Amino acid sequence: MPQSLVKNYVHITFSTKHRFPFIDDQIKDELFGYLGGICKNLECNPIKVGGHSDHVHILCLLSRKVALMKLVEKVKTGSSKWMKTKGMKYQKFYWQNGYGAFSVHESQIDVIKKYIENQADHHRKKSFKEEYREFLKEYNIEFDEKYVWD
Repeated sequence: MPQSLVKNYVHITFSTKHRFPFIDDQIKDELFGYLGGICKNLECNPIKVGGHSDHVHILCLLSRKVALMKLVEKVKTGSSKWMKTKGMKYQKFYWQNGYGAFSVHESQIDVIKKYIENQADHHRKKSFKEEYREFLKEYNIEFDEKYVWD
């Protein structure tokens, strides 16, 4: 086959180091835009970027030219450096070491977009840890609790 045809939607999520609530109202919209810009520059079309005080969600169309691991590395490294330029209260900003990435069927794009849009309401009821465990269980990903959190 002479042509490479790919369409992989991916939902990526990761938290701040120790789930510290760095992502406040003052920075969140700008941060989400910055994360989307990094994705776009890597030809990974951002569909929705959002999150809550201690974590982010990125729904994007993964480029056939970029490995998922490289996308996450570039997003986290670039945004962490950028956050540190945004004032004294962000000087100690870091992302956690790991991440979660989940494939999304095209028919579920709107569901995931709404999920990301409603993070504030969602997290009135459950923590990021609870949310993340649910993703792991839903996708049948085996995990050891002691290695998931820092």
